[in-house]
Amino acid sequence: MIDRSTKKPLYVSTDGDAAPYIMAPVEQIDNVRVLLDANNISYWVDEDAVSLDGQPYVTVVNLGHGSDAANVQRILDNAS
Repeated sequence: MIDRSTKKPLYVSTDGDAAPYIMAPVEQIDNVRVLLDANNISYWVDEDAVSLDGQPYVTVVNLGHGSDAANVQRILDNAS
C-alpha cells in the first residue's frame, strides 16, 4: 500500500521497545483498517493525529507485541 502523501510504501516499524506499528495518513486509515480486518490482524488506531510542517495528518496504527511484523509488511506490500 502506497502512502498517498509521500508516494512511498507504508511500512511496519519495529523501532525500539514499542510494539510494531504503522504510521498512516489519516485519509487512508479506513483502507488500512479494511486490509488488516480482512487478514484478521489485531490492531488499534491512536485517537490523535499529527501534522508536521504543514504535511497531511498521520496517525499510528498499533499492532501489538505479539504481531508478526513481517507478515503484516507482506500484506501491505501486496495491497494495491
